Amino acid sequence: MRIAIASDHRGYHLKEKLAAVLESKGHEVLDEGTTAAEAVDYPDFAALVARRVSDKTAERGILICGTGIGMAVTANKFPGVRAAQCTDEVTAEISRRHNDLNVLCLSADMLSPRSVERMVDLWLATEFEGGRHSRRVEKIHEIEDRLRRHDDCHDDSANP
Repeated sequence: MRIAIASDHRGYHLKEKLAAVLESKGHEVLDEGTTAAEAVDYPDFAALVARRVSDKTAERGILICGTGIGMAVTANKFPGVRAAQCTDEVTAEISRRHNDLNVLCLSADMLSPRSVERMVDLWLATEFEGGRHSRRVEKIHEIEDRLRRHDDCHDDSANP
């Protein structure tokens, strides 16, 4: 699977370990940074991964910051991205089964590397359940489409 991954400075070391583990398991990892532990702004890196998932150059994305919350907020601004902060194996599994989550956001400050590895393994292996959940995910797509059409109608650049 092609997985885009990024972190801010607080998640840098965990991202590096996780990227190596994913590659050792045969995944293609697109490392979008950061490349050091110096302070950076998480939205910049969340946007890089979210864009990859949105334009389908990556099948899934993983984002790591101090809590995972800011990464999720940013990633969800991109069409087709369903991102959430997961805190344990249960939320990771349910996020795939029920929400077809395609961007997993993790906390570097509150989760151990071993816990993260187990969560990611489960998240990658879990299939979307479909059924009644498909209807709900489709409604999310419809909301995105309506908002995009609304924005296109109000785009000032179209009216010089």
